[in-house]
Amino acid sequence: MKSTPSKTTKLAGTALLAALVVVFDYALKFSGLKIPFPWMPMLKFDFTGVPIALSLLLFGLPSAGTTSLVAGVAIVARSGDVLSASMKVIAEFTTVLGMWAGLALASRVGAGRGAGKAAAYVLGVLLRVICMGVANLVVMPAYYGIPYPVAVDMTPLIAAFNVAQGSLTVLLGYFLHEAYLRRVGNQPKV
Repeated sequence: MKSTPSKTTKLAGTALLAALVVVFDYALKFSGLKIPFPWMPMLKFDFTGVPIALSLLLFGLPSAGTTSLVAGVAIVARSGDVLSASMKVIAEFTTVLGMWAGLALASRVGAGRGAGKAAAYVLGVLLRVICMGVANLVVMPAYYGIPYPVAVDMTPLIAAFNVAQGSLTVLLGYFLHEAYLRRVGNQPKV
C-alpha cells in the first residue's frame, strides 16, 4: 500500500531540497567545478536540477515548482542576473513538468513503472529542449544582440546541451529516488 506524505512532510522535504538547490548552485559556482559544454563554453553543466527532479518524484509538481523558483532566487541573489536566473527556472521547471506529464500519461493508460519512467524521461527532456530552444531564439537577439540567423544556427548546439543536462537531471533524480525507496520506502510505519 502506497502512503502519501503528510503536508508537513511535503513542506519540510521541499524546504530541504530547495536548500540543497541553493547549496549546489553556490558551491559549484564558487568552486569553479561547473563543467563547460565543449562546443559552447558559455553553457555549463551543473547538478541543481537533481534536487528539483527529486522533489517532483517525492512530493509532486508544486514542490518541484517551488524548488525551481528557489533556484532562480538563489541565482539572482548571488549574481543579480535576472535573465540567467529566469532561463534556469524555465529549463528546470520544463524538465520536471515534462516528467510529470510523462508519469501522468503512463498512469492514465495503465502502463507499468518502467514505461512511466521512460515517458517521464522522454517528455521531460523533450519539453526542456523545445522550450529552451524557443527561449534562446527570443533572448539571444533581444538581449545579447546576436543576429537572429546566428541564433537559429546555434539552436542545434543548445538543443544538444539541453538533452545532456536534462538527461543528467532526470537520470540522477531517478537514481536517488530509487535509492531512497530501497532504503527508506520499505521501512515499517511506526
